[in-house]
Amino acid sequence: MKRFFQPVVKDGSPAKKRPAGAATSDCVDGAAPTGADAAGEGPPGEEPRRFVTWNANSLLLRMKSDWSAFCQFVARLDPDVICVQEVRMPAAGSKGAPKNPSELKDDTTSSREEKQIVLRALSSSPFKDYRVWWSLSDSKYAGTAVFMKKKFEPKKVSFNLDRTSSKHDADGRVIIVEFESFLLLNTYAPNNGWKEEENSFQRRRKWDKRMLEFVQQVDKPLIWCGDLNVSHGEIDVSHPDFFSDAKLNGYIPPNKEDCGQPGFTLAERQRFGNILSQGKLVDAYRYLHKEKDMECGFSWSGNPIGKYRGKRMRIDYFVVSEGLKDRIVSCEMHGHGIELEGFYGSDHCPVSLELSKEAAEAPESKSSG
Repeated sequence: MKRFFQPVVKDGSPAKKRPAGAATSDCVDGAAPTGADAAGEGPPGEEPRRFVTWNANSLLLRMKSDWSAFCQFVARLDPDVICVQEVRMPAAGSKGAPKNPSELKDDTTSSREEKQIVLRALSSSPFKDYRVWWSLSDSKYAGTAVFMKKKFEPKKVSFNLDRTSSKHDADGRVIIVEFESFLLLNTYAPNNGWKEEENSFQRRRKWDKRMLEFVQQVDKPLIWCGDLNVSHGEIDVSHPDFFSDAKLNGYIPPNKEDCGQPGFTLAERQRFGNILSQGKLVDAYRYLHKEKDMECGFSWSGNPIGKYRGKRMRIDYFVVSEGLKDRIVSCEMHGHGIELEGFYGSDHCPVSLELSKEAAEAPESKSSG
């Protein structure tokens, strides 16, 4: 199978001036990089083409236990940008004081220790070649991050869907990186939940409404990635009947469209389809992979122990504007099987996207057969 992410020669050129909000990790490990196409200064106007998205299910826990394996994965794929969801690290600021969602908390002994774990993890290869933007919640909940090779210079980084203020979206669910020719949107969509009276349905409806409004008014081609917490069709889940009939403690919502596994209710799937059609967006993975792949076609997997063993969903995406679809070279799930191989300790596996430099003839569809 063709390997689309080819390693590039490293560059040790010092990083340029960074856009506001960017953090950096200094080089303390690994061989001195050489060459022009790496973390340092790249060709003028160069923009990212290789992307990875991953719901880490607590980035701090991954750094404590599975980081070496994930670093090997990143080194092998050599992505230009890594978008992370469910960072689950609290924003800076003492109890009762205003928080800074762009910075890690470090005002207590435990938070300082945790911050040091993060800084050490990001100061060694391959992450020493990336800068990072955080959008963090007030507690160890939700949150997103964008890691980008230092050679790239975005025009602007925003943390809410209106893109006009410095305010971060609630719970750190949004990071938007603007380049000359496209927008990169990293989101962690709220889970639909099981019960109307717990307001989770309403929260998800409001989120989907905001996303619809956003995609209808974007002024550049869009690359939207992240944990979107929805499986669009039956092809996107391993066991459609299981997920359609799923209940929590026997509870059945009053509206049939809200019944079933969060992320696979008819209401969520219809709203997602409307967002794609109204925004003129293409699901990059499904554009290339038309058939169901029971081995490698899902990004989330249930606990290997219990009733969710072997139950899997595709809820992590790269969605691109129609104008970019002919540039899609590859879009792959990097985990497989029911034992969560390639998940690096999370319940989600990384998903990658590569675009060509120029529009080319659309590749042939792949099938699982």
